[in-house]
Formats: sequence, C-alpha cells, structure tokens
Amino acid sequence: MCVAVCAAGLTGVGCVERRIEITSEPAGALVWVNDQQVGRTPTQASFLYHGVYDVRLQLDGFEPLVTEAEASPPIYEHAPLDLVAEMVPARIQNVQHWHFVLEPSLESTLSREELEAGLLERAGAMRGELEAIPMVGDEEDASDDQTDAGDPENGDDVSDEP
Repeated sequence: MCVAVCAAGLTGVGCVERRIEITSEPAGALVWVNDQQVGRTPTQASFLYHGVYDVRLQLDGFEPLVTEAEASPPIYEHAPLDLVAEMVPARIQNVQHWHFVLEPSLESTLSREELEAGLLERAGAMRGELEAIPMVGDEEDASDDQTDAGDPENGDDVSDEP
C-alpha cells in the first residue's frame, strides 16, 4: 500500500496548487505582483513560493497603491509535511486572499480651486521652511564679518578708546 502511494506521488498524480486571489475596493484595478501584470481585480495568479510580494494597484480616479503582501504557508507546506502533501494522490489547493482598499485621488474629490489653493498653501509652507534653513555661504560671511571687525592687520583700530 505504501509503495502504491509513493508511486502515485512520483508519477505526478498529486500536487499542491498555489493561488492568490486578489480583490480591491473598488473592483477593476490593474494589478502588478513583483512587477508582473496579473490582471484587473478581481483576479487570480499562481505562485511558487511563500513569502512577501511587492504589489501595485492602479485605477483611474484613485491614488496608486504600492504595498507588500504576504503569502503565508499553511501547516502542510512546512517540512517534512510538504513532502507528504506533494505525494498525496489528490490535488491540494492553497489559496491566499489579498484585499486592498484604494483611496480616491484628490483630483476626483476636490474642485480645481481647492486643488490650486492647497498647492499654493503647501508651496508657501515649503518656502517658509526653506527660508528658516541657514545657507552655508551665509554662515561663512557672518563669521568673516565678526573677525574682520577689529583686525589690526586690516588697519582697523583695536584700541579701547572710541
């Protein structure tokens, strides 16, 4: 009996089918997994290895989503059970479910005036932050002005009398 099970396993009768089912809210987003386009949600893709995958979703009117998702192994995919699972004369399905929620883009939720006002506000804030940062040349000029103020080599009067 054991020989028959092993022989069936060696002939490829049994196998583990690994699949990722990807959904999004809203549906219809174009999906890339590890920079390979896999389709529009809801979609499915097969995978070989468990681990972390880079995922990107894009849909008009929504912010692009770039994230990571993990395909976690079930208990029968850990050694030494994985060998037995591959040899069982039946098809085993390992289905991972990934669901993503997309955020509406600013262009689709704000008017043109609101977008422009926000842009001007952020530009003003950035200008204020940049002006608060001392420039490298300004620091050197300030230290030069302080050292030149009473330098006898430059012909300056360094006496205490006014």
